[in-house]
Amino acid sequence: MKLRKIPSILRSKFKKMEGYRKNVAMVVMNNHRQVLICRRKGTENWQFPQGGIDKDELLEEAMYRELYEEVGLEKSDVSIIGKTKRAIKYDIPSSMRSKVLGGKFKGQLQTWYLLKVRDDNCSINLYCDATPEFDMFDWVSYWYPISKIVEFKKEAYREALKELREFV
Repeated sequence: MKLRKIPSILRSKFKKMEGYRKNVAMVVMNNHRQVLICRRKGTENWQFPQGGIDKDELLEEAMYRELYEEVGLEKSDVSIIGKTKRAIKYDIPSSMRSKVLGGKFKGQLQTWYLLKVRDDNCSINLYCDATPEFDMFDWVSYWYPISKIVEFKKEAYREALKELREFV
C-alpha cells in the first residue's frame, strides 16, 4: 500500500488549527426569542454556556454534557434548532494564556449550537457541577450578549450569532 502525502493546502489548514482547544458553545433561546447568558463566577464577564470536547466524545455528546454541567438543562429540556456550518476560532490574548485553560492553548475552536427550551418554565441550575463556572444568569435579547462579552471573544460571538440567526 502506497502512502500519499497530505497536500500542502491541507497541511496549512491543519497547522492553523494547532494549539486550539476544540469546544462546543450553546445559544439557548426561550419562546420569547431571548437568549441565556451567564456570568463567570467571581467576575463581571458574561458568556454563553460552552465547554471542551473530551477525547473520543462526539460534538452533540459534549454539547449535552456541558449544557447540563453548566446550566442544569438536560437533552429532554431543549431542541436543537441549528448549528454553525464550521467551527469558529478565537484567540486568547497572549498576556492571559497562562491564566486561561491552564496555558495549554492559544485559543478555542468552537462549534456553535442554537437550542430552544421546550418549556419556558424550565429550571436553570448553575450548580450541577462540583466546580460551577457561573454565579448568575439572565435572559436577554438576541444581540445583547455582544455588548457583555470580553473583547477577545466578540468577533467569534458576532460570527456565530450572525450564522445562527437564520434559524431564529
